Amino acid sequence: MNPAEYDSVLVVKLGALGDVVQSLGPIRAIRRAHPKARLIVLTAPAFADLFAADPDVDEVWRDTRPHKFNVFGLLALRARLRGGRFQRVYDLQTSSRSNLYFKLMGPRRPEWSGIAPGCSHPHANPARDALHTVDRQRDQLKMAGIDDVPDTDLSWLSADLAGFKLPDPYVLLVPGGAPTRPKKRWPVAKYAALAQELVAHGATPVVLGGKAEAPLGEAIRAASPRVRDLTGKTSFAEIAALARGAGAAIGNDTGPMHLIARANCPSIVLFGSDSDPALCAPRGAEVAIVRRGNLEGLGVDEVMRLLFKRAA
Repeated sequence: MNPAEYDSVLVVKLGALGDVVQSLGPIRAIRRAHPKARLIVLTAPAFADLFAADPDVDEVWRDTRPHKFNVFGLLALRARLRGGRFQRVYDLQTSSRSNLYFKLMGPRRPEWSGIAPGCSHPHANPARDALHTVDRQRDQLKMAGIDDVPDTDLSWLSADLAGFKLPDPYVLLVPGGAPTRPKKRWPVAKYAALAQELVAHGATPVVLGGKAEAPLGEAIRAASPRVRDLTGKTSFAEIAALARGAGAAIGNDTGPMHLIARANCPSIVLFGSDSDPALCAPRGAEVAIVRRGNLEGLGVDEVMRLLFKRAA
């Protein structure tokens, strides 16, 4: 059967946020390649609402991530995967867990694009791990017969911001990041000093992050009463809308910066030694990357100079 005639297609994209954002362009390409299919995305519960809002997605399945010793959980997942009667699966997660899901499909497996041993459309590029996430997914889909993969377009993702009552101009600060990888974070004291500089130049700093980053927001808020702390108070759609109205954004290598960058906000993304921008940097029309082996050595004055340069 012509793939354009397929009626049931699954995309596996479990997380994390940055990778989810970077998968939206490939999902649009998959949608175009299978215009008649019911396109289902299997993802982590945290990203279900984001995928559900995507006009290219028909249905979202929440991944329960059953443990390998959870027999009943695995049986339930196996039944669901097989019951989908998919003609093709695009595994954009390409992990040991998603490889397990390939095995759960049983002997009558659908066509499968990914890295699972024995799959029908393997991403057989030995240098795949040296590619940026966006380029790796494009290369994977090309090997599965999809050549035209657009950039992520978030024009459909928006929200009403009236309730925040933000003054203009404002600048977004994103001080969080993986707590287990502290070298990915510019010190919160530097963000607090940056907030003071922004206030001195007439801008309102707006701090974004998840609930776990509330202490960071509080520390920056303590630097000036003009700071607006929205940690734990924004949806993905609200982050995108805030990015469109912001004068700029400064943040660490963390998921919200991918949303902000793809909303075409002028963005400065700070990288330490724990991650490589060549592999995972946010992409967008107005993104600047600053990398230091030790982020503690990055000065507030240097960030401000770069901010002024981008605003010029």
